[in-house]
Amino acid sequence: MEKQTITIYDVAREANVSMATVSRVVNGNPNVKPATRKKVLEVIDDLDYRPNAVARGLASKKTTTIGVIIPDVSNMFFSSLARGIDDVATMYKYNIILANSDGDSAKEVQVLNNLLAKQVDGIIFMGHRITDEVRAEFSRSKTSVVLAGSIDPDEQVGSVNIDYKEAAKEAVSLLAKNNHERIAFISGALIDAINGQNRLTGYKEALKENNLEYNEGLIFESPYNFKDGLALVDRVLNSGATAAYVTDDELAIGILDGLYDQGISVPDDFEIITSNNSLLTDVARPRLSSIAQPLYDIGAVAMRLLTKLMNREEIEQKTIVLPSTIMEKGSTK
Repeated sequence: MEKQTITIYDVAREANVSMATVSRVVNGNPNVKPATRKKVLEVIDDLDYRPNAVARGLASKKTTTIGVIIPDVSNMFFSSLARGIDDVATMYKYNIILANSDGDSAKEVQVLNNLLAKQVDGIIFMGHRITDEVRAEFSRSKTSVVLAGSIDPDEQVGSVNIDYKEAAKEAVSLLAKNNHERIAFISGALIDAINGQNRLTGYKEALKENNLEYNEGLIFESPYNFKDGLALVDRVLNSGATAAYVTDDELAIGILDGLYDQGISVPDDFEIITSNNSLLTDVARPRLSSIAQPLYDIGAVAMRLLTKLMNREEIEQKTIVLPSTIMEKGSTK
């Protein structure tokens, strides 16, 4: 038998109070007598009444819901950011709708429009790049948007990141100082600004400062997954590289395992520095040296920035850059 929907009217009738009184109790309004509050809460419990969030949203013109677009929910980089987002959202009494875009530009637009159709109060976007189509949807919507772990080269949209150029420069300089003359740059698509502009620029600057030549034969693009890293190893070795800076931890583990399969010792024969310092870097053997990004904090700060934008609070800057460090572990000498 279908369960009957209990409404605020039913609670008011059973408690013999007005619907306004029930609403004040539900919303934590202090202007209710303790005895009345107790009686209403007992009726709510007896009837198993649950306030209709949609109806409340229509009344207040807010849904207290945030849409979070994530390219790959299984990737530890993005899941760590999502945890920071969720904790701060809970603190500010917002609910999260998590949507997976598979890093596909057409699906990103579809997912974004689906979330906007649900009348979310704000969007946190995590993606490898901001396409013109996605940017157009951001501009068309009046909904507040913040990027987390993604960059907007035009700085039109609020974002929270690290300085990817400087982080890459520091990582490659460390490898250069360990006497490597041929250092591979292994990243996702270079069309993504975070790779093709920020990280690659840092790589080039590190080579120049260490009197090393830039060689396009040492630049590799790859999807961010283990199998593709494994498959890339032959090409990396044939390039003459003796070290690599990798922009994703799962990809780096694929390369690490591929080197092991060929009997190449890390770090004795080949050194690796990766980019996200996720849990994967510690479960690998040897443990992977990495740029340490404050992943949780990036998510948390992005959510706090979004609350300020949604509430029209004064904001000193929309582009927030958090500090990063290099964690030297077992894959470098």
